[in-house]
Amino acid sequence: MSDTYIIEVSSEAAGIVVREKSGFRFFAAVHKYNPLDGRVFKNAREAERAATRFLAGQLDPVPA
Repeated sequence: MSDTYIIEVSSEAAGIVVREKSGFRFFAAVHKYNPLDGRVFKNAREAERAATRFLAGQLDPVPA
């Protein structure tokens, strides 16, 4: 299993996620995804879903 993944939304690189002990940390590739920068997700797919929802305005960038 890989330790890094590229996260794409609508054929655009949103960022990468890097595996660490607590999950996968998101690093934004473009400024519009900066609010997600540093968040930790359970897996790469969860990070991709969050980036997609964020772009659609359906996700608060600050976790509850």
